Amino acid sequence: MTTPQALSIANERGLDLVEVSPQADPPVCRIMDYGKYKYQQAKRASEARKKQVRVELKEVKMRPKTDDHDFQFKIRHARRFLEEGNKVKLTIMFRGRENAHPDQGLKQLDRAVEALKDLGQVESKPSKMGRFMTMVVGPIKK
Repeated sequence: MTTPQALSIANERGLDLVEVSPQADPPVCRIMDYGKYKYQQAKRASEARKKQVRVELKEVKMRPKTDDHDFQFKIRHARRFLEEGNKVKLTIMFRGRENAHPDQGLKQLDRAVEALKDLGQVESKPSKMGRFMTMVVGPIKK
């Protein structure tokens, strides 16, 4: 039908004439309550946001010479973060002469990955930037 006819019908019913598909030939329009339509769209979008899972990046910092008990304590935190569904950034901090021995930091990261292998998988390999060596471990997808 023509645009003036559709507008008159929409006005009679107290509704709006909304262009649904302007690219179509001829353009497609619909008679509806536009305010109600926009409200329902906003509601659907907010529901989708509520159900969305946000993955955070939690950081666990250690040193190359971190002792066994402290290491286990840090690993417990990392395990908890992975169980919650978050990613864990393992950071080894070097000071002074420790910078000359990145292999010790690598061993520490390997120990951590071994301790977390049942809950997490390596997402980024160890990389050294300045005084820090970092690695990201993410939860295992089920």
